[in-house]
Formats: sequence, C-alpha cells, structure tokens
Amino acid sequence: MTEEKVKVLIIGSGPAGYTAAIYAARAGLSPVLYTGGQPGGQLTITNDVENYPGYPEGINGPQMMVDFQKQAERFGTDIRYAMATSVDFSGYPHKVTIDEKHEVTAEAVIISTGASAKYLGLPSEEKFANKGVSACAVCDGFFYKGKNVAVVGAGDTAAEEATYLANLCPKVYMLVRRDEMRASKIMQQRVLNTPNIEVLWNTEAEEILGDDLVSGVRVINNKTKETQELDVEGFFVAIGHEPNTAIFKDYLDMDESGYLKVIPGTSKTKIEGVFVAGDAADRVYRQAVTAAGTGCMGALDAERFLAAKEVELA
Repeated sequence: MTEEKVKVLIIGSGPAGYTAAIYAARAGLSPVLYTGGQPGGQLTITNDVENYPGYPEGINGPQMMVDFQKQAERFGTDIRYAMATSVDFSGYPHKVTIDEKHEVTAEAVIISTGASAKYLGLPSEEKFANKGVSACAVCDGFFYKGKNVAVVGAGDTAAEEATYLANLCPKVYMLVRRDEMRASKIMQQRVLNTPNIEVLWNTEAEEILGDDLVSGVRVINNKTKETQELDVEGFFVAIGHEPNTAIFKDYLDMDESGYLKVIPGTSKTKIEGVFVAGDAADRVYRQAVTAAGTGCMGALDAERFLAAKEVELA
C-alpha cells in the first residue's frame, strides 16, 4: 500500500466537491480531489440545467461539470480519477484508502460523495433516461409544461413532486403500489384535493413506452392483474435517494436513510476536521445550487479548522 500526506482531501466531485475545491485552492490549501465512480455526480446524467444562476440560456449538465472542474483546476486543485474505498477516522490526522491500494493521510477531509436516485429497475428506465424519465421534478418539470406525466411513489417526495407537476401539467397520474400512501396526512390531502392528479391505487409500472422519447407507460393493477396504457410524455420516479455514505458508517452519525448528520448551520461532523457538503447530508433540497453552497461552507470550515490547528501547535 502506497502512502501520501495532504492538507485537504475532498472525496467526491459534483457541484459540492468542485466548489469546495475552488474555495480551498484559492485559500492556498492545495486540495486533492478524488472524483469517485461518477465524476461530476448526478448532473452528468442531466441533459439541461436551467435553474442554476449564471447560465441565462441554460447549460448541458455534463458541460456544467466540466466548467466546474476547469475552475477548480485553474486554482491548483489536484483532481484524480479514483474512488475512496475505506476510511479510518479513529485518530488524527485522518486516513482514507483509495481504490484499496493507496492510503492518503489528510489534515482535513471534505465529504461530497452525493446521493443516487433509486429507480424501479425497468430496462426502459435506462433506455429513456433524459428522454422522458427523470428522478427530479423540480429539476426537469418545466420541460413537461403542458404535457401529461406520471409519478411513481407513495411518500412525501412523490406527493410533493406530483403537486409540483400539477401546476405545470394538465394531467398527473400518481402510481401507488398499495391501497394507501406513506406520505404525511397533509401531503396526502394536497394530492387528493388537486383535481388534475389522478391516483392509481395498487398500480405498478410494467413498461415505459416510446420510440426515441417517452410516449406512454403500461401499468398493471397488482390485484386485478389488469393492464392499461397511459398517454404520458414524462415519467418521474420518486421512490427516494440513497446517499453514498456506506464507508463512513463506523465513524460518523447518520440518519435512518444514511444521510450524514452535521452540526446545524455548519458542514462540521462530530469528528474534528471532517466536513460534509452536498447531497450526502441533504435529504431535503438536493439541488446543484444548494450543493455548491455547502461546498463553500465545507471549504471555509476546513480553512478555519486548519488555521486554529496551526495556532494550537505554534
């Protein structure tokens, strides 16, 4: 196992990681960033980004992440294409193993590993990714204005997505697998009181239909076994996200879904010198702009932590 010492280590790319890198590099902290298995994060599977400030005409998601990366590199960030496979936060400085063969010892660690949307596992989901299939109504709903859509899910997220889309779309079908929702009572009432949302109970998606773009979805009633085809041009999967935080479970506090806990109003974890930015700690907003904001927080918190350490050791 090879070994290396660095001042600031950033685990993960995307808006949070690259923003943390920009701030840390400009502060002279010589950050090293490991991109993880999906360089650029979830935005690399998003065609059009129209809600990030500064891009009046919108921008392609992958190109946006290239821009972020170039800006981080411009200030001296060392960007490496590899993945953190384990960590040891039991002592200080912190140890992170990369690809199971290289150990990095870091004075400060910024975690920006993000979260991954859960999907149903239908082959057609992959076929129509960015061609009518989405896991974020707030991100992509505008593109379906005036079109009929379907939302899969029964929790608060699905209810929120359905009501959000109902303001843009003439018809929203909500596919609920059971005969009841898991969403809170107030969210259920909002759904049921919205006239252009039709809840299909005991219903599951069997196949997404279309040629180049989504044109419908075949659903099955799991009680009667009857199938029907819905004319929709958008298919929104709202069954939750899974934070990419498994390697930290022995050291950091997380909620029941695996989102890392931070000291409110900061990016700090319970371990000194370990910070979290982006969707790894955000189960509520999950937007590029909020991820970038917490990336800034992570770098500033790390900078202040390291400055205090230097005073302490002086």
